Amino acid sequence: MGATPFAAGRDADVYALDGARVLRRYRDGTDVAVEARFMSHLHAAGFPVPRVHRADGADLVMQRVAGPTMLQALVAGTIEVEPGAAILAGLHRRLHAVAPLTGARDGERILHLDLHPDNVILDPAGPVLLDWRNVRHGPPGLDVAMTALILAQVAVDPDQPMAAAADEMQRAYRYALRDHAAPLVAEALAIRRANPTQTPTELALLDAAAALLTS
Repeated sequence: MGATPFAAGRDADVYALDGARVLRRYRDGTDVAVEARFMSHLHAAGFPVPRVHRADGADLVMQRVAGPTMLQALVAGTIEVEPGAAILAGLHRRLHAVAPLTGARDGERILHLDLHPDNVILDPAGPVLLDWRNVRHGPPGLDVAMTALILAQVAVDPDQPMAAAADEMQRAYRYALRDHAAPLVAEALAIRRANPTQTPTELALLDAAAALLTS
C-alpha cells in the first residue's frame, strides 16, 4: 500500500480505507489470525472492541472508531485521572467476565496485556479498547499487573511530564480493582522485560516501576 498511514504504533501502521474502516498492518509480518479470532469473540459477547471485517496475514481490516484516545484527553484536560482510572478498571472487569475461548484452562480468562490510556478510544458511545496483539488466556491478575506496571514506568520516569498523573492513575486503578484480582507483578515484569518494543530507557525503568507496585 502506497498511502501514508494516519496512525503508527511501535509495530504497526494504520491506514484509513473509508469513513467506517481502517487497515492495520504489522511491519514485521505478524499473522493476525489469533488476534482477530479473540476480537471477533469479544465483539460477539458485547465487549467494546472494534468489529473485525477481514484478517489476512499481517493485515487486519476493522471498524474505525471515532474519538480521542484517553491519553490525548488526559493531556488536553478533558478527562481527569480518577475517572480515567475507573474506565481502565471497568474495562478489565468487563473483559475478564467474558467467557474464554475453547482451550482455556480452569481459572483462565481473556487477557489484553497492554491496556493503558493510549489504547483506549473515548468514543461518544463509550470507551473502546484497541491493540489486541498481546491477547491470550491467563490469570486476570497478570492483566491487572501489566496495566499497573505500564503506568508505573511512566510514573518513575524523571523526564516524563505525565509522571505525577501516571502515579495517581496507577494507584487509583489498583484501588478500583482491589477486590478483583491480586496483581501478579513478577510475572508481568518478566513479560515486559522480554518485550522487543521496549526501549533501553524503558527497560531501565522497569525495576523501579515494579518496586513502586510492591512497596
